[in-house]
This record gives sequence, C-alpha cells and structure tokens, in this order.
Amino acid sequence: MRIYFLTLLSLLLIGCNPFSAPDNTHEALTPPPSEKNKAESLADQLNTPWTIEKSGDTIYLTERPGAIVKLENGEVTRQQLTLEKEVSTNSEAGLLGFILAPDFPESQLAYAYYTYNEDGQAYNRIITLKNEGNLWQEQDILIDHIPSGNVHHGGRIAIGPDNKLYATTGDAAQPELAQDIHSLAGKILRFNLDGSIPEDNPFDNSYVYSYGHRNPQGLAWSEEQTLYASEHGDNANDEINQIEAGNNYGWPIIEGTETHTDMVTPLFTSGSDITWAPSGMAYYQGSLYVAALRGAAILAFHLEEQIQDAFIEDYGRIRDVYIEGDELYFITNNTDGRGSAQTNDDQLYLIRLD
Repeated sequence: MRIYFLTLLSLLLIGCNPFSAPDNTHEALTPPPSEKNKAESLADQLNTPWTIEKSGDTIYLTERPGAIVKLENGEVTRQQLTLEKEVSTNSEAGLLGFILAPDFPESQLAYAYYTYNEDGQAYNRIITLKNEGNLWQEQDILIDHIPSGNVHHGGRIAIGPDNKLYATTGDAAQPELAQDIHSLAGKILRFNLDGSIPEDNPFDNSYVYSYGHRNPQGLAWSEEQTLYASEHGDNANDEINQIEAGNNYGWPIIEGTETHTDMVTPLFTSGSDITWAPSGMAYYQGSLYVAALRGAAILAFHLEEQIQDAFIEDYGRIRDVYIEGDELYFITNNTDGRGSAQTNDDQLYLIRLD
C-alpha cells in the first residue's frame, strides 16, 4: 500500500492555510451578533472542514485537505490519516463524508468518502478507516471509481435507520450521467455495511437507490424514517427532496418547479433567482435544518407547514449541521476559497435548541 502522509509542507504547496498546533485547546470565541440565536465556538482555525460526527462526548471533523480533527474534553487534536491514494486538490474535492461505525467504541472503524486522481482522471471512493490512537488508516475499499471531475463530487455518507449505508454522488459535471442508471454519478447509493448490494435495492445488482441528481450533499431521516436530501441546482434552483427508492429526480431534464412524467419535483426549491448552495442537513421535531454555503445561513424547512426561514445567519458559509438531543452543531466553510475568512476561521459552533 502506498502511504501518503499529509504534512504542513504539502498543505503549503497546495495553497491551503497552515494548521495550528496539533495538540491545542482553543478558547471559546465570541460569535458575531445574531437577532435569533447565539452560538458558542468549540474549535477554531479549522482548515476547510466538511463533516461533523460524534461518539459520546467526542466530536470528529473531516478537513478536505485530508485530516481528521478530534475534539475531546475541550482539547483539539489534528489526527494523522494514511490513505492508499493521495487526496485530490480539485475544486470542492478532498476528504468529504465521514461516519462512525455503529459499533465504533469497540471496533474503532469508520466510513469515509474521498476524491483522488488516477491516470489523469478524478474518482471518488468509499472506504473503511481504522483508528489506532491518533492515527487513522484506510482498510477496505467498499465502492471505487465513482465518477468525479473538477466539480460536483457529492460526498455525503450516512447510516440509515435500516442499518444501510447511503452516499450522495455528484454528476461529475457531466449532466447526462445523472440519468444513466448504469453510472454511479448523480445518484444516491445504498449498500450494506460490508459494501455489498442489498437484495431490496430498486435496481437489480446495483448500488443505485435514486437518480437524476446534480450534486446532492445532505441526507437526513425523520422519526417516521422518511429520507430527505439537499441538492445544489444549476443557476440557483437548489432543492430539498423527499427520497424514495427508484425515483428519478429529473436532472438535467427538469429543475426547480418544472414537472415531467415519472420525475419528481422537489418539496422546496430556491427558485431561479436565489442560491442556497445547500450542503449538510439534520432533522429535528418536524423540520430540516440545512447548511447553506452561498446562502450563508442555516435554513429551517418546516415540513408540515411547507414554509422555510433562516434559523441562524451572520457566520458566513456553513458546510454541515449535526443535531443530538437539543444541541445543534455546525461548521463554517469560509476558508474554502469562496468565502471571506476571518482570523479564527473556520470554526465549529454549538447552539442550544431548547
């Protein structure tokens, strides 16, 4: 196995901000004022974080250049990561989705989604990672050669209430792939924890669960086990969809409020004049809380009332949301080259929902 160690030097070569000291406890910062809510900063100086995950009182974050950050007892540690392939530095690419195995305290296993380049082509793969102290190592490849490109990598992975893994994939900037059920691009995939294909998937011998997606980046389930996804549209027309097995969500044939036979129109759309750029999402008491990058907010979509509003603003680009009990965690994404990074960005914040 070829091992690639992510170092400070490599980060400087690809133009990323240098890391802060790896073993450092950061004091909570005073957040900017908000008319609705105030958030407590739990960690700062993060380098393009993408995913929030939690085990007990310990929080894990992925950073796109290829690191996992651990927050435990107020101490922030940037953990070492070894992968078979070097993490891609393409726009929007890198170490993306991350989810701990259901038996993580015993197995120390997790699942991850990352982008790499091979023979001049970009691909995504979904793997297992093993944690040993402050070192994470790639173990098994579950799905490989998911089409990728300069943009539209998808990247969200989650374990559903059915104990299956779900993953969002982008169209790799090739819109026609989203309608091709034989391609893994522009899809939501569903597979067993060992990487095999579930017998009850909607298409025979296929990981494909739903198709016709442009660049979905958020997954969440309600208490009724209904699956929802957030998706980046083209020239606005961002979407919040209710996902059902085998459905076609229309891209690139329809978008926004357009309709077509045997294609699904979204529950919510930003329309053609507004861009949310929605990413990670979480469900809480009948509403979906969605991280918005271009929208620079956490947007709340109230399902029964079919209305939406901005839950929190003033923190810049927001990449992911995680809810446990009455606590909502979110990470900013102001260091991704498209935001206006402040001195201590990016940051992990906590808001109480009670």
